[in-house]
Amino acid sequence: MLYLVATPIGNLSDITLRALEILREVDLVASEDTRKTGRLLKHFEIKKPMLAFHAHNEDEAGYKIINRVLQGQSVAVVTNAGTPGISDPGFTLVRRAVEQDVPVTMIPGPTAFVMALVLSGLPAHAFTFRGFPPRKQNKRRRFLAIDAESPHTLIFYESPYRLEAFLEDAIEVFGDRQAALGNELTKMYENVTRGTLSELLESLSGDDAQIRGEYTVVIAGF
Repeated sequence: MLYLVATPIGNLSDITLRALEILREVDLVASEDTRKTGRLLKHFEIKKPMLAFHAHNEDEAGYKIINRVLQGQSVAVVTNAGTPGISDPGFTLVRRAVEQDVPVTMIPGPTAFVMALVLSGLPAHAFTFRGFPPRKQNKRRRFLAIDAESPHTLIFYESPYRLEAFLEDAIEVFGDRQAALGNELTKMYENVTRGTLSELLESLSGDDAQIRGEYTVVIAGF
C-alpha cells in the first residue's frame, strides 16, 4: 500500500494517531527532506529507512516507490510539513499509482491554507487555492490577472523574500481588497494579520516587522 501522510505544519502535537500508526508500520518512508523527517521520526521514537522524494527527483524516486509497493512493501510519503500534493511533491506519484493499479490512500491532517482561510475572516464557502505564484513580476501579474474577477476567496503561498513584491502586484491587479496574512501557523509566533492589501503591505515595513517563514495570503474575491 502507498500512503500519503500529512504531517504537522509547525506544532508536532498536531500529528494524528493514525499518522503515527502508519509511520510505525510501513517498510519505507519517502520524504521531501530526509533530515527534517528524520527529526520528526526521532521525536516520536520511530526508526525507518528513508528515501528522498522531492521536486528534483520526482520521476526517478516515484518509479522506485511504485516498484517497492508492487513488490509487496508499504511506503509512506511525507513532505516537509503539511499534506503531500499540496504545493509539494505527490500529485505525479498518485497519478502513477492509479495508472498502475497500485493501492493508494492518504492519512489526512494539517494544511496551512485551510487554517489561514478559516482564520482570515473572509468567506470560506467558496475559495480558489493558487499555491505559489511565479517569481518574476510580469509572469506573476499575468498569473494574478487570471482570477481578477473571480468571486471566490483567493489563497496563495509566498516566500518571505517576495512577499512585499507580491502584495504590490496584488494591489495593482486586484485593487485594495480585504485580505489576511498568515505565518508561523501553529508555532510559537503564530500570527494572522487582517486588513486591506495596502494595510498589510504597510505592516511589513515598520520597525517591528519581522518577515520570516512562508506566508499564506488570503484575498477577498471580486
